[in-house]
Amino acid sequence: MNRYHLVHVTEFHYDGAVSESYNEVRLRPMHDERQSCLSFRLNTSPTSRSTAYRDAFGNWVHQFNILSEHRHLRVEAESVVLAHDPSPNGVPSLSLREFDAQCEDLREEYFDFLAPTAYVPHLPQLQDLVRMTEQASKGTVAGFAQAASDLIHEGFRYVKGATHVHSSIEDSLASGAGVCQDFAHMLLGLVRMRNLPARYVSGYLVPRPTTEAEANLEEVIGGQASHAWAEVCVDGKGWMSLDPTLGAPVGLRHVRVAYGRDYGDVAPLRGVYKGHAGQRLSVDVRVRPALDDEGHEQLQRTAATLQDAPVDERPQQPAQQQQQ
Repeated sequence: MNRYHLVHVTEFHYDGAVSESYNEVRLRPMHDERQSCLSFRLNTSPTSRSTAYRDAFGNWVHQFNILSEHRHLRVEAESVVLAHDPSPNGVPSLSLREFDAQCEDLREEYFDFLAPTAYVPHLPQLQDLVRMTEQASKGTVAGFAQAASDLIHEGFRYVKGATHVHSSIEDSLASGAGVCQDFAHMLLGLVRMRNLPARYVSGYLVPRPTTEAEANLEEVIGGQASHAWAEVCVDGKGWMSLDPTLGAPVGLRHVRVAYGRDYGDVAPLRGVYKGHAGQRLSVDVRVRPALDDEGHEQLQRTAATLQDAPVDERPQQPAQQQQQ
């Protein structure tokens, strides 16, 4: 079954009254030849009316405002997605030498996916990893991308709490650990320093049935349904999808929501509000087949559970969720 029902609930609980809350949401799944977004709805409490537009990367952005005083904000995004059979990662791949010959022509077109960012700086510490990756690449662009993903999967430990939502790849390099957000950033850093354009992908990983042998492994490595991976431009046109966290091919269970230069471009929810109250954040993501055993669509509500630890108190900036 390739039809999935997704419910993403974010709740903010404030210590006191806040007002004039302005927010933007990137939670509507993509609709293209690889997946179809069959339905999407956004509900907030207190209620609000949202407007939508596409950003520079083609992602859907919904904006809503709550001007009156409130002590609690709940944002629920619900969607149904049909995943199509993916094309194999057999995108025609150039040799690294052929790619280098046209590198300058690609630099202007893909500048955003080559330039360093706050999350993905071009660090001298990456040079040794780039050289190791090239040695294992078999001389092709696709080989380099796959070798980079394998190196990260095998060389770094998945540890929740090893980093935070604002961590750059420097933190993961220092600790040798991170979560999917860090590993996607690490992959971007490696391939970009080899002048290969690459983009961050935010989305969901549909859990395996609990009867499958690898289900327990993914509960530990890959964590929650909210997920992140990367795509590398391997021939100046085609994109190769790679999941360095799982070390497995990107397929039907990967639901794409947004593209960006890094996590900063695709944060699920960000905003500002007026007030000096502290806040607590909770996030609940549920992903499951969209049809029950009788073929009926499942659209029941879900509730979020408060995290034990409060987030940093930033009166003018609601905290963001790290992608696990």
